[in-house]
Amino acid sequence: MRAARAAYEAGGRAPGGGAGPRLGAGLSLVRCVHVVAGLTALAALVWTAWRGVAQPHVALAYGVLIALGEAARRRPRGAGAGARETAPVGSAGTLAYALLGEVGGQPASHGAPQVVAVVLGATLAGAVGRPPALDRLARRVLNAGFAAVCFQPLHGHVHSPYHPLLLLLLLALTALCDAVLAAALTRARTGGGPYGPVLREELRALPGVGSAIGATGVVMALAVAVGGLWALPVFCLPLLVTQLSIHRYEAVRATRRQTVASLARATEIAGYTPAGHARRVAALGGAVGRELGLSGVDLAVVEHAALLHDVGQLSLVEPLPAGATEPLPAEERRRLALLGGAVVRQTGVSPDVALVVERQADAYRDQPLTARIVRTVNAYDDFAADPACGPLRALERLRLATARDHEPRVVEALATVLARGRPAPPGP
Repeated sequence: MRAARAAYEAGGRAPGGGAGPRLGAGLSLVRCVHVVAGLTALAALVWTAWRGVAQPHVALAYGVLIALGEAARRRPRGAGAGARETAPVGSAGTLAYALLGEVGGQPASHGAPQVVAVVLGATLAGAVGRPPALDRLARRVLNAGFAAVCFQPLHGHVHSPYHPLLLLLLLALTALCDAVLAAALTRARTGGGPYGPVLREELRALPGVGSAIGATGVVMALAVAVGGLWALPVFCLPLLVTQLSIHRYEAVRATRRQTVASLARATEIAGYTPAGHARRVAALGGAVGRELGLSGVDLAVVEHAALLHDVGQLSLVEPLPAGATEPLPAEERRRLALLGGAVVRQTGVSPDVALVVERQADAYRDQPLTARIVRTVNAYDDFAADPACGPLRALERLRLATARDHEPRVVEALATVLARGRPAPPGP
């Protein structure tokens, strides 16, 4: 029990953890994807160098477009290490070059290897000083090669009335393959967990900006086939506006997240809660939410509510022992929850977050799923931090309280996450 307690406080594996082998297998998958992408890129470069660059002016035009799109890529300040970097212009240019059959009425003579070589070179050139993540670079190389290879049978049917429809079908297939690959890499990076919820999250992102990028790439390929390379800058303008909007939106989200993190630390600085408690609850809550298949929006609600769930304790004259609210009477817990919800509503955070904070002391049948997760994970962290209890007995106490306080499904999801290994706390 002492060893389990030490591992818990150090943020290591929970009792029964098996994160080591799972994470090792996941990293092996990541390395395998990187190796495949690297070999594909090397073969494309060798083939292009041996055969020479076909239609150099076309390759240069698309290369400049992709490089400029990559240079405009940026991560919003304070977004954290896990934030997605957006480069819609570069992505659309990559797809447009892979699906290019004609240039101003003249057949395009480049092949799939040249597409991969140009995309790789342009991406690296545009990322000088800010190298892209290896996962994203590998996905771009593999997606460019996949789209270009699949397009080759359509190359001789550019004037077919069904050609635009076939391009759209190819676009959908490429997007689906990219989502499958992205979900596999994400799951591998997080050390396991069910693949289905991660894949569903990637698929949910496709109808939004992903569809706009893909459709713009197809339209660019068709426009260049008819009117020539002048169509490239014309059709890039909407994507530039989109990219600017995305950056501003992400900056707002990053600022809001920093506000939440600062407010969450207020209870620790004032001595009302133990150091790291809110971040542990947020990390475990997010992992449990993913285990239960929550969407990205609901996961964000869980994380923010977990960070802010103890704000109501600032109204206390004297801190609680170890900052634990679970041993309190139900009425006192409900009073603190309502006070915390009132504070959260003044921060500009989503009303769903305030609702979770307010409802965390209710019976689980009266709570939304997000509040059930925060309540259960917070109780686990309170119990496990008690030297007289520990992690193993904490889970047992949660299972014994499933008649009213904790939903059995959430408790079992928490047990599964703990058996897999404790997730890393979220960034500031």
